Amino acid sequence: MKEYKTITQIAGPLVFVSDISGVSYNEIVEIMLPSGERRKGQVLDISESIAVIQVFGPTSGINTTGTSVRFLGETMRIGLSTEMLGRAFTGLGEPRDKGPKIIPEEKLDINGLPINPYSRETPAEFIQTGISTIDGTNTLVRGQKLPIFSGAGLPHNQLAVQIARQAKVRGSGEKFAVVFAAVGITHEEASFFIRDFEKTGALENAVLFLNLADDPSVERLITPRLALTTAEYLAYEQDMHVLVLITDMTNYCEALREISSARNEVPGRRGYPGYMYTDLSTIYERAGRVKGAKGSVTQLPILTMPGDDKTHPIPDLTGYITEGQIILNRDIHRKNIYPPVDILPSLSRLMNKGIGPGKTREDHKGVSDQLYAAYASGRDLRSLSAVVGEEALTATDRRYLRLADEFEKRFVQQGPYEDRTIERTLEIAWDLLSILPEEELKRVKTEYIKKYLPKHKEEEKKE
Repeated sequence: MKEYKTITQIAGPLVFVSDISGVSYNEIVEIMLPSGERRKGQVLDISESIAVIQVFGPTSGINTTGTSVRFLGETMRIGLSTEMLGRAFTGLGEPRDKGPKIIPEEKLDINGLPINPYSRETPAEFIQTGISTIDGTNTLVRGQKLPIFSGAGLPHNQLAVQIARQAKVRGSGEKFAVVFAAVGITHEEASFFIRDFEKTGALENAVLFLNLADDPSVERLITPRLALTTAEYLAYEQDMHVLVLITDMTNYCEALREISSARNEVPGRRGYPGYMYTDLSTIYERAGRVKGAKGSVTQLPILTMPGDDKTHPIPDLTGYITEGQIILNRDIHRKNIYPPVDILPSLSRLMNKGIGPGKTREDHKGVSDQLYAAYASGRDLRSLSAVVGEEALTATDRRYLRLADEFEKRFVQQGPYEDRTIERTLEIAWDLLSILPEEELKRVKTEYIKKYLPKHKEEEKKE
C-alpha cells in the first residue's frame, strides 16, 4: 500500500497528488488529516505523475503539508446480503436506519460488468404497476429501462413510491424486490419515502439508498451504482425479479457537471461534460434479462426536465439510451388529476412484447391503440371547439370530446393507494370506448367488440 505526502492542490471536492506511480483509475484512497481524522476518496483521473482524487465528504481540514494519502489498490466495493431487504442506507451504503451493519455474503465492485449483448434475452413479461396509464397504454416489461420524465413540482415522488408499493409479476409466484435510490433529495423527501415504505409494509422487500441534498455531490455519482450492484446481486445470485427506481437523475447529472467543471474539463452542451451520454449508459444499460438466469433487473429512472424542456441534454440523452418514456404533464396536473401522465408523447417501446394472450389479455393491443387514437382526436377537437364553439361540431365529434374528458377523469385519474389490476384497467377502457359509435372502433377486432363492449356484454347476460 503506497502512502504519499505530495498533495499539490485542493480544488472543491478534488485533491491533486503528484509524483505517483502504479495508481489505477477508480482506485479507493484513504486520506489521513493532520488531526488524525480519516476520509475516503476515489481516483478520478491519472496523468503521468499526478492523480486527481475526489473526496467523499468535505475537503475542509485537508492541507498540502501535513495530510498523507494512501492508495488502497482496490476499486469501491459494496458488501451484499439478503439481510439488506427491509433496510435503509445512506448514499455511500452505510446503514441509515440505526440498524446493525450488514454482514456481507459477497463483496462486489459497484461499477458492475456490462451484460454481453449475446447473452441478453429480449424482455417479454408483463410487470403490473397497478397504474392504468402505465399498464394499459405504456406497459412496463421485465428487464426494460423505462424512464419517467417529470418537472419541478409535479408528483413524481408520490408516483415512485406508488409503483414501488404496487409493482408485481403476475401469477408466477416468483420472488420480487424493489431497490429504491434517491439522489440529492431533501430531508423532507427522505422522511416521506421512509415513512411511506414503513407504513404500507413495502419496506419488507425493498432496499433504500438515500443520498441527501446536503451530502457531498460526489456521493450522487455513487448512489445509483450501489443500488444497481445490489439489484444485480438479488437478481442473478438470489433469483429475484428486481425493480430499480432512481430519483432524480437530474441531480446525478448536475453532480457530474459540477465535478467536470472542478476538473477544468472542456464543457459540452449547456455546460454538461461531453461524456455524459457514455456515463448515463453505464447506469441505464445495467437493466436487462440474461439467458439462463432466473432473475431480472428492470429500471424506472425518474428525472425532472429543467424548464419542462424535453430537448434539454438530460432527457434528450436519456431518451436515446432507454426504451421509451413516460411523461408527466403540467396542464393535466393543474386540473388536479393524479398521476398527471400524458399518454400522447409517452411511449413504451417494448410494450408489444409484454402484452397479449397469456400475458395480459388478447384485446389489450387493440384497445390501447383505439383509446390512444380516440383521446388524440378528442384533444384536437378541444382546440377546435375553443375557436368555433361546441355547437358547430358534429354529433360524433362531440362524443370524441366527451371521451377525452372522461378518459382523464376515469382512466388517468386514480388514487395514490388505488392498485388496479390489468383487467380493471381494460374494463375502464371498454367503458370509455362505448361512448363512441361502434363503427368508429376500427382498431379493435370485431370478435373482441362482441365479447367485451359493455352493450354486448349486457345483451349476452339477457340471453
